[in-house]
Amino acid sequence: MKELIRELIISILLSLILIFILSVLLCQTSISETIIKPATIAIATISLMIGAFRISKSKKQKGILYGSILGIIYMFILYLISSFANFEFNLGINSIIMIILGIIGGAVGGVLGVNF
Repeated sequence: MKELIRELIISILLSLILIFILSVLLCQTSISETIIKPATIAIATISLMIGAFRISKSKKQKGILYGSILGIIYMFILYLISSFANFEFNLGINSIIMIILGIIGGAVGGVLGVNF
């Protein structure tokens, strides 16, 4: 449980760093703002894959389980934060895609971590 919380925090911090880099790139270059949604989905998925890889590598078993749990918790926290920030609790198609990709990203990272 302790490792799961640690990797969750690492995944969230990694996401924050990558989102900060994305925002700097958007402000300093002529990159279109239409990439924001796909980029945030990619950032969340990559961060989860890294966190799941790390936890399953240390556990050496049940990578898909640990990765999926990490993905579910991460996406739940992300959904709550974004809902409070937007003052609405909608579960649109983008939210559903992000949740599914987050869980899949966590599961894939978990499988890779066990087999690495």
